[in-house]
Amino acid sequence: MDNIVERVPNVSRNTLKGIIKDKSSQSFIDLLIKGLGAGYAGESKDYTLFRKGELFKSVLIANRGEIALRVIRACKELGIRPIIIYTKPDKESLAVRFADKAVCIGSPEKYLDIHKIIAIAKKTKADAIHPGYGFLAENAEFADLCAKNKITFIGPTAKTIRMLGDKASARDTMLKAGVPVLSGSKPLASAEEAIAIAKKIGYPVILKAVDGGGGKGMRIARKEDDLAKAYPSATAEAESAFGNSAVYLERYVERPKHIEFQILADNYGNVIHLGERECSIQRRHQKLIEEAPSPAITPELREKMGGIAVNAVAAAGYSGAGTVEFLLDGKNNFFFIEMNTRIQVEHGVTEMVTGVDLVKEQIKIASGASLAYRQEDISIIGHAIECRINAESPYNDFAPDVGQITTYLTPGGPGIRVCSSCHTGAVISPHYDSLIAKLMCAGKTRAEAISRTERALSEFIIEGVETTIPFHRLVLSQPDFRKGNVYTSFIEEKHIIKALKKGRKSHPLIKKELGRKEKLLIITAAASRYLEKRRHVPVAKQSNWMAEARREAAEQEI
Repeated sequence: MDNIVERVPNVSRNTLKGIIKDKSSQSFIDLLIKGLGAGYAGESKDYTLFRKGELFKSVLIANRGEIALRVIRACKELGIRPIIIYTKPDKESLAVRFADKAVCIGSPEKYLDIHKIIAIAKKTKADAIHPGYGFLAENAEFADLCAKNKITFIGPTAKTIRMLGDKASARDTMLKAGVPVLSGSKPLASAEEAIAIAKKIGYPVILKAVDGGGGKGMRIARKEDDLAKAYPSATAEAESAFGNSAVYLERYVERPKHIEFQILADNYGNVIHLGERECSIQRRHQKLIEEAPSPAITPELREKMGGIAVNAVAAAGYSGAGTVEFLLDGKNNFFFIEMNTRIQVEHGVTEMVTGVDLVKEQIKIASGASLAYRQEDISIIGHAIECRINAESPYNDFAPDVGQITTYLTPGGPGIRVCSSCHTGAVISPHYDSLIAKLMCAGKTRAEAISRTERALSEFIIEGVETTIPFHRLVLSQPDFRKGNVYTSFIEEKHIIKALKKGRKSHPLIKKELGRKEKLLIITAAASRYLEKRRHVPVAKQSNWMAEARREAAEQEI
């Protein structure tokens, strides 16, 4: 019982010691039952048993970029030795520099080599593996392999990942738990089956990849002809992206808000939520701007949605950090869409408004500790906004850009946080996702957070590659965004991309009066600059492993 931390309401320390010492007493049995019983932390007002758990001595981080650096910092603050794997393109990364030990795993795709990662973990005597997000974070086979080799996977069990990570299975799990779910189907066998089910559900409908993420394998259909055409392209994209062509059908909600609830759960049945995030600003189903809390959620709706998320996660036996995602319609009806069984890219905005270090809590829970917080301990103070800064051209349909960063100057001041492993001289590689930084700004109010974000974006200087900073500045200037009137089709309906292109009058390729010769000279010069950039960066062929690594919008950074 040495690992029990005495934090039991209404029971004195001496009384508690007496109860624990006399293991045969009814009081001890009551304490044990109530402390380890199912339910979220704080459910019992009389007793809550807290376990400290012995922290890992070393953790292997099976990831790269910003999230690898984030986990390294959390480990160091907990007194844990961080070990990093890296591929050849990441040799000069900040994560490699700051880890206590770094091991080269080889070529770019090796972040998905589960057997090699396990071998390195055993060789370096790592107690646990943190998968970050993307790559192997939701790979049940990898979680299984960790367990077989007696290495702790910092995340839920393989069984839970299979149950909640598979979108069709997650739908069934949530239905059984009483969570509102949109009308839909099981994995489809053919386009004909999809059409038959759509007639029962009613149009519009959306096809989704069973193993999907990042908008891959998703198609909206508003009539039968649309669905017949969409089915083969959705299955082909799902196969290419995830190695699984299976798709299912779901009723499509027009102009919904995308709301997600952050969850923490331990191994003793305790589950809490840390409020919601607004993730409605998207392009092609990929998140670009996130907020906490959502301007659309009232305290009453937060309690209702959060309670449903907590109960569903508890019923599934989940442990670790996770996110339950919903669609919210104009009448405040909400529907489960998926659960992410990992830490999210946008977890930082929740940290800024709750003061809870989610990565540290994730590590402590995996080490055997119980939750250090009860639901009533969680308060949302102020407002935070995150902008995902990608190495993409907002003037050229967000085409990825590559090359060396020649200038990298980040903004500063109160309430500003930049999560990135980027620096002047860093090379943006074609091998991984284009996200290079996450800019997070907090304020006492949403208006202050917006103003601070605008100022920070104006100070953020990245040269050498094109970035999406102009896109973010334009979105934040929109009157409807400032009022909180956002929804998943906001970018398309407000013609943001068109406005960006129109606003860049100085871009020579946009000027219609240019003659053929002038255009050819401009294109040749642009091609020369591009090839000069690529001279230092090997060209990568698109493949299944790369597509998987790129899922969930912008899940990997330099």
